[in-house]
Parts: sequence; structure tokens; C-alpha cells
Amino acid sequence: MLASHVKLLKPEFLTPRKMTLITADDACHMRSALDEAEVAAAMGEVPIGAVLVTGGLIVARGHNERESRQDPTAHAEMIAIRAAADASSSWRLVGSTLYVTMEPCAMCIGAVVLARVERVVFGVWDPKAGACGSVLNIPEERLNHRVQIVGGVLEQESRELLQQFFKGLREKNSALEVTVEPIPGKRARLGGRGVDG
Repeated sequence: MLASHVKLLKPEFLTPRKMTLITADDACHMRSALDEAEVAAAMGEVPIGAVLVTGGLIVARGHNERESRQDPTAHAEMIAIRAAADASSSWRLVGSTLYVTMEPCAMCIGAVVLARVERVVFGVWDPKAGACGSVLNIPEERLNHRVQIVGGVLEQESRELLQQFFKGLREKNSALEVTVEPIPGKRARLGGRGVDG
């Protein structure tokens, strides 16, 4: 009961930002993020790419590198944010926009908030781990920094890149499947017991 009252009393500035305008540069910068996603795919990584823009210029790039680094935090967004902080010698990325091909997860949007990124523009929604409205909505929480969120920019291109990657992965895995034939006159064994009992 209390939760519903809290929701009704939510201040206007905390309402969803569905009216945030897409700028003329958003599609252009999202194409750069898609280029990064293609680099990830070529490396055998899930094709997610990101660029961080300040003053209309790309100041940092990143693509998914979790497999190659064996690092669970090596998401495209995290790599771009770290690179931008290094380049600016500041953890505060005030006035910047992060473009990423897929809706950020909780870790990545948390880093965006902590880095004071102004806007996040993403392509495809992530119904399994998205934290900008799909599963969680961290930008709408009462945090120390408010982030403008724009989703669905070049969504189809982002989706197709992911679908092609996973289709190729499935085909590769099915080609590796091996059929085991029992040796005539021998029972196949599983866990020390015959398969047939």
C-alpha cells in the first residue's frame, strides 16, 4: 500500500523522459557505435559498441571485450567511459553523450551516473538485462545525477548485427556437434553404468 502512495507522490522531475529529443547528430554518432560493434563481432565478441561524445566530437570509443580480456566489466560502455576519463584527466564527464548499440545494463548505467554523463542514446532494448527501462529503470531512481535517456536510435541496425552474430554462433556450434555411435557388441556407458540400465 505504501509503495503505491510513494509512486503517486513522485515529483514531476522524476517522470520518464520519453519526450527527450533526438538530435541530428544522434544517428551519425550511433553509426560510429555500430562500427565499434562490428569490431567486437570480428573479434568473436558479442557485437556491442559505444562512443562517448563531448562538444560534438568523439572523445572515446569502446566495444565489448569480455571474452578477450576475461573481464566481466569489459563492456563497451565501461571501456569508453574509462578512455574518456583518461583522455580528460577527470572522472567527471559533464556535458557528454554516450552512444551505445544496446541498452546499458545496471553496471554500465551506474558508471554513467557516477561519471556525470548527460545523455545516453542507445539502439536496441535489452529485455534480459536492460537497466534503462526494460528490466530496471535506474535513471529514474532518485540518484545524485540525472541522465537523459533516448532509446531506439538505429534500433533495427543494432538488432540485425546482434541477430547475425548469434545466428553465426549457433551455426558454428551445430557444426561442432559430434554424434557418438556405439561400438557394435558394446554397451555405451554413462557414469559407470550402461545407458540401457
